[in-house]
Amino acid sequence: MHELSVRRTINAAPTHVWQVMTDRLAEWWCPLPWTTQVERLDRFAGGTADLVMRGPNGEMHRTPGLVLAWDEGSRFAFTDAITPDLVPSDPFMIGIWSIRPEGSGTLYKAIARHWTEEAMRQHREMGFEAGWEAVADQLKQICENSG
Repeated sequence: MHELSVRRTINAAPTHVWQVMTDRLAEWWCPLPWTTQVERLDRFAGGTADLVMRGPNGEMHRTPGLVLAWDEGSRFAFTDAITPDLVPSDPFMIGIWSIRPEGSGTLYKAIARHWTEEAMRQHREMGFEAGWEAVADQLKQICENSG
């Protein structure tokens, strides 16, 4: 499997981490100073995931896709391989975000699975580690400093 991943232990209850992950997604989804606008996020498998990321210099990256899984309280997954209108797209990855209890806190894991080794390598070269690590840190900070 062509997979990249990031993990964080967050000093907060899983219910709180899940609430931040899903209800406050725009606050942690992409590395600052970029921002995220949640156009639509259906909380069920087969639903629409449509997020827009904006850079500080006017850059814009729209990521329309399909929700593959929504396991309330523990995991959600999206793909860009299928548009919300169920049209095949050039697939880049499946993203899976999950949490589970760990000690007195929560283990957060974000996974990017790619169809090919080339796509995985491209994602790594695009800055996967730095970007997804920063996002994990942002989520951790929000969770630990709220609620």
